Amino acid sequence: MSETTTVFLVGAGPGDPELLTVKAHRLLQEADVVVYDRLVAAEILDLIPVGTSRISVGKQPRNHPIPQHEINQLLVRLAKAGRKVVRLKGGDPFVFGRGSEEALELVAAGVPFEVVPGITSASACAAAVGMPLTHRGMATGVRYLTGHCREDSDLNFDWRGLTDPATTLVIYMGMANVAQITARLIEHGADPKLPAAAINNGSTARQRHIVSTLDSLAADAKAAVFTGPVLFIIGQVVSLHALLGVAPGQAQDNEQPNAAVGS
Repeated sequence: MSETTTVFLVGAGPGDPELLTVKAHRLLQEADVVVYDRLVAAEILDLIPVGTSRISVGKQPRNHPIPQHEINQLLVRLAKAGRKVVRLKGGDPFVFGRGSEEALELVAAGVPFEVVPGITSASACAAAVGMPLTHRGMATGVRYLTGHCREDSDLNFDWRGLTDPATTLVIYMGMANVAQITARLIEHGADPKLPAAAINNGSTARQRHIVSTLDSLAADAKAAVFTGPVLFIIGQVVSLHALLGVAPGQAQDNEQPNAAVGS
């Protein structure tokens, strides 16, 4: 009977293969099988050696061909068969990656696991476009939100608590519900002209972004016709993009709110 192996829940980061951690890269080279999500960049999958088994378990909004409970069971089966398993997730496994759900299933089955953190999209996208998530005098805190809830149920946030002007909001997976989110924030006291941005495929060669305001964010993001993952940043720190979003030596765009820009 095979000895049960450790499952490594590995963060692949935001997409740029150079932002993968050294440990994550080493584990990819050593794995027998890599179980990966839809949002793991192709450039990172290319780092997996030829001959290593790859299993795609990617999910899309409102389309989950492999339910989460089946993914959990797959990891248990592979580990108990003695395979060296890397569960590769976009971003960080414990930031809206359902890594904790998989970890709980592994614990229940007596399978050891280790979490290898990855750079989460909030940090990577904000850095890529010059929008610090906190800044003295503008934002003393940051809150990460998911733009959709379990089984696509209604969003149920503390909307008034989210309107603190000293807090930056970062919304993951929010494209489908951004109109509802921005409307509810304004309804509960947020400034309609609060700076806001949408970043598509952040940190990759396909990166695009728009800078807007809270009341126009949904319409501007829709007009941009993004493909791939979109992250939203809402707060005063977005205004720093005008100064920090330009590399030294480059001419600065005369960018206006609501104007779509490529990056």
